[in-house]
Amino acid sequence: MSATPPALLDGARVTMFANLEPGQLPTGATRHSVEGFAELVVRLAIARYDDDVDAYLFYCTSDWVVVTDTFHPTEAEAVAQAEREFGDVSFVRVSPTLGDLEVQR
Repeated sequence: MSATPPALLDGARVTMFANLEPGQLPTGATRHSVEGFAELVVRLAIARYDDDVDAYLFYCTSDWVVVTDTFHPTEAEAVAQAEREFGDVSFVRVSPTLGDLEVQR
């Protein structure tokens, strides 16, 4: 289990990620139709497909398996959605030129 995601999730390039704090549960502001969502999702990632300007908020397991996602026109809107759903979330930006496990802080 790596706290840092792979470069690609579901075929999309990861641009930002966050590890939820232990006990940081969904606020209930959004309903996901995934059984056990609150227990499964412990990591979040924002990613883009190819040269798309749109962003996807991926909800992931501890092993970075994507459970579900939401679509957003911008990264800022994806971050805002994550904060609506989980409260204070600290995202780390991934450098576009670095490989797996290397991030900008």
